[in-house]
Amino acid sequence: MTIWQIWLLVAAVFVIIEIFTSGFAVACFSVGCVFGAILAACELSLTWQVVAFAVGTFLAFIFIRPFVMKIIEKRTNGSDVKTNMDSIIGKTAVVTERIEEGGYGRVKIDGDDWKAQTVDGTAAEVGQKVIIESFESIILTVNKI
Repeated sequence: MTIWQIWLLVAAVFVIIEIFTSGFAVACFSVGCVFGAILAACELSLTWQVVAFAVGTFLAFIFIRPFVMKIIEKRTNGSDVKTNMDSIIGKTAVVTERIEEGGYGRVKIDGDDWKAQTVDGTAAEVGQKVIIESFESIILTVNKI
């Protein structure tokens, strides 16, 4: 086995380790190993290979990792996909039980029945359409259309 193959084997090991970790840090070392393998394939000395490894790893940390972390952040936290209770904000519901002035009633949205109150505290009649503005625990705050 030649030295450039060993560099690539170590790079593959780093990639496998990265699969089980988060943060794209170990993968940066893998990039450095590829740089070292290229110089080993060009038959340069071990000193130059180690320098290439260090430079490649540094460049990966500076240029590649921030880009990858932005993608990971967007997919995990910053996505525009609303889930759970947030998904019903802005949807239209129908009053199924009169919402009393300053009190509560019931609305139906997507086949589910919810306790609700109006934003301004006014009454809403059965059959009236309302828009869901917010929620507090399991009580929706709605606005009449």
